[in-house]
Amino acid sequence: MGYRSGMVAIVGRPNVGKSTLLNHCLGQKLSITSRKPQTTRHQIMGIYSAENGQIVFIDTPGMHQQQGRALNRYMNKAATASLIGVDLVVWVVDATNHTDDDDWILDRIKKADLPCILVLNKIDCVQEKTQLLPKIDAYLKRYPFQEIVPISALKSENIDVLLASILERLGDGAPLFPEDQLTDKSERFLAAEIVREKLTRSLGQELPYALTVAIEQFQEEKNCLHIGAVIWVERDSQKAIVIGKQGRRLKQVGQDARVDMEKLFAEKVFLQLWVKVKSGWSDDENLLPQFGYHE
Repeated sequence: MGYRSGMVAIVGRPNVGKSTLLNHCLGQKLSITSRKPQTTRHQIMGIYSAENGQIVFIDTPGMHQQQGRALNRYMNKAATASLIGVDLVVWVVDATNHTDDDDWILDRIKKADLPCILVLNKIDCVQEKTQLLPKIDAYLKRYPFQEIVPISALKSENIDVLLASILERLGDGAPLFPEDQLTDKSERFLAAEIVREKLTRSLGQELPYALTVAIEQFQEEKNCLHIGAVIWVERDSQKAIVIGKQGRRLKQVGQDARVDMEKLFAEKVFLQLWVKVKSGWSDDENLLPQFGYHE
């Protein structure tokens, strides 16, 4: 097999492990993750380069039928748009739980008429692996998948099998990006995402969906990267929760984010965080672009 390359969209409903899968395919953390659904809000390109080929992954927000707020509609559009102009689709499902949203996504894949590899994720949660056989058979009756690969993204089980299967189905071609490039996203974008991940993991169920992060300062000074980030929420009561008692939560978020940033950027980071209020930002289509949510 000669050198192969191509664009591959990773799609699936919220919380099936798409971002965890991307990170383990790349061998390092790029997409932020949490146990809360819809942590990923943007298309994120992750570039896997090997001796025999290059896979340009497009990680996407979770696709779902209910549109909800303007931010939800934006995420659905971003995920659906990933099915345009790619060479292959990797559809990730939860091996323990099939839902109506999975059926809805399969309809989108059928309409796109693209070659598709089905990934049954979270097999580490399946006690008897023989239980997977009727699931695989049922999926095969619904679409001519190129292959069905059971994996555990969290435990990196069968990731090498999946990568080999993807490369095998891409066309011959030169690398699409330099082999040392990891993503098309800027360092400012990645810094904002790291802060949002730490907030999402430390807050309750609802509040993470009412906040976003914008980087207002990103500059090198005396061998130290100075980063200033604004955390936007929708109400004063949310601002108080994010800051925490005597500022403890905000301080902890800053410390955790700084550690990840120093690993990613490979240099010392000085991070400052502020919390500001913008009422109704997540349901205002005119405001979304101001917070980095562009069509």
